[in-house]
Amino acid sequence: MDPFAGRVAVVTGGGSGIGAALARAFAARGAHLVLADLDPEAMAAVAADLAARGTEVLCVPTDVGEREQVEALAAATVAHFGAVHLVCNNAGICVPGDLATATHADWVYTLRVNLWGAVHGIEVFVPRLLAQGAGGHVINTASMAGLVGMQGLGVYSASKFAVVGLSEALYRELTPKGVGVTVVCPMVVRTNIDVNSVRQRPAALRAPGASVAAPSGLATLAGSVIEPDQVAWRVVRAIERGDLYVLTHPEQREILRRRAERLERMFDPERW
Repeated sequence: MDPFAGRVAVVTGGGSGIGAALARAFAARGAHLVLADLDPEAMAAVAADLAARGTEVLCVPTDVGEREQVEALAAATVAHFGAVHLVCNNAGICVPGDLATATHADWVYTLRVNLWGAVHGIEVFVPRLLAQGAGGHVINTASMAGLVGMQGLGVYSASKFAVVGLSEALYRELTPKGVGVTVVCPMVVRTNIDVNSVRQRPAALRAPGASVAAPSGLATLAGSVIEPDQVAWRVVRAIERGDLYVLTHPEQREILRRRAERLERMFDPERW
C-alpha cells in the first residue's frame, strides 16, 4: 500500500517551515492534508498553494498545548475525511539562553509546546490509528539538540530529548502493530521558529520585561543551513523505508560519533 496516495495526513505547525514542507511533500504523493497551526493567515496561504495543485486541504486552528484542541483537531479530521493515517507532531518553539537564567515561564512554555504537544498528538491520534487497522505513521519533530545537549539551548534540548525518547519507545510499541514511527532530528533549517516562538508566546508565559525581539537561538547548532523541503524529502523516504531516525546534515555524524565514544569510554577498566 502506498503510504501517501489517498491517505490523510495531519501536520501540526503546518503554516510554515518544516510543517509546510511536509504538507507539500505529502500532497505531491497524493495525500489529503489537514493543517493545524496558531497562525490562520500562514496556514491559509499554505492551504491555498496546495489547493491550487489539486490537493484537498482542511485547516484547523490548533494550540497543541491544549489537549482539548488536539482532540478537536482529530474530530474535525475524521468528520471531514473519514480517517487519519499520517500524524506529524511537528509544532515547536525555541527559547534560547543559559539554563542558569532560564525562567520558570521559559520551561513551562517550551515543554507545553514541544513535549506536551507531541504527547497530546500521541494520546489522541495513536488509538485511532490502531483502531482503524489500516497502518499509518507517526512523525515527531525533534532536533539534533535532542540527541546532544547544546550550550545555550538547554531548555529546548530537554524538551527535544524527551521527544526522541518517547519516539523510540513508541517505535518499539507500534511497529509490530503495523504503524510506523519516525523522529526527525535536524540541525539548522531555514525556518522562522525563533520569530514564531516570540510572537506566539502567551503573555502569561513571558517573564516580566522580556524582549519581544527574536533571538537567534538555533545558531548554537553550528553547521550548514538547509531548506525545509530537504528535510521533508528525507521524511518521505524514512516513511517509505520504515526508518526510526531522520538526520539531515553530514556534520551530525562526527558529533554523534564523539558522543558515542564518550559513552563507550565509561566502560574502560579504569573508569568502570
